[in-house]
Amino acid sequence: MSDPVPASWTFSPAGLLAEVRTLTLRTERPLQILDLTPQVAACVRDAGLVTGILSVSVLHTTAGLLVNEKEPLLFEDLERLLERLAPQADTYRHDEMGLRFPPPPPDERRNGHAHCRAALLRASETLHVRAGALVLGRWQRLLLAELDGPQQRSLSIALLGCAHPDGDMAALGESGGRSPDAGAAGTGPWSGR
Repeated sequence: MSDPVPASWTFSPAGLLAEVRTLTLRTERPLQILDLTPQVAACVRDAGLVTGILSVSVLHTTAGLLVNEKEPLLFEDLERLLERLAPQADTYRHDEMGLRFPPPPPDERRNGHAHCRAALLRASETLHVRAGALVLGRWQRLLLAELDGPQQRSLSIALLGCAHPDGDMAALGESGGRSPDAGAAGTGPWSGR
């Protein structure tokens, strides 16, 4: 497995925030569901994002993301469902190391089941941010499904939106929040306000 390239980039002219961060964590079990909501909410807070969107992408092919309830019995149900759909004990062509080309490194995990499970989940999720907080339903949480642990995992978090503390686009400068080439009032990136 190759290590993901760390990504960190920020662009924020006149209250517009465009930033990419990397979140790294260590899982503890071969199959594990973790709540990422607190860490992602902290990224929103730390970046100063008030209104906008964030996209979270898992940088691995044997892990996935989902939005669902944080409830231990549901986690057991999800883990049992993944085991039924892609049992670890089954035979997977991916695990036939002598047939793979190019040949995998000698320490390659036999993880065909984890790749098949990941194909059932998403590699990224997009969430809205309003008033500096994630917009989630009453029971919704952002979850990471570890499918081939334990190991270190990395996620890329892209934040885009307004970083002005009061959200007042008129306070963003003489242009009223519009770029100088945005055109007349009521047009451009901040139209409709």
